[in-house]
Amino acid sequence: MRIAPELLQQVVEHAVRDAPDECCGVLGTRDDLVVSVHPLENVLRGPKRLGFEIDGPTLLRLLDQLEDDGQELGVIYHSHTRSAPYPSQTDINFAGGWPGVEWLIVGTAGDEPEVRSYLIDGAEITDVPVEPPPAA
Repeated sequence: MRIAPELLQQVVEHAVRDAPDECCGVLGTRDDLVVSVHPLENVLRGPKRLGFEIDGPTLLRLLDQLEDDGQELGVIYHSHTRSAPYPSQTDINFAGGWPGVEWLIVGTAGDEPEVRSYLIDGAEITDVPVEPPPAA
């Protein structure tokens, strides 16, 4: 994944701001480059709630907006507030509905946020480097 540091910082700030709840959102891409950050509301917020869920109608409107703007849904992001930023079984199950979409996870359980990204294809989980775009 290629993402400008300032866009990645927006994702990390969202994760830190929503802790101890998990945050969630999507990243719009164009030619495999992240070009927009779209924080969304986790409808599973609250004490002792784990995981995230995005409101379906909100997501559909956003997908239409991305398409109208010439972007694709390239990445779904969320945070893990009590565990390492590695896909949980719930993440793996959810990813089945979104083939080819990357999963960026921000871990906020440690002293500093940790960001990791993955492609999830069934039980196969592949690390994807998170890199800045090439210099122009």
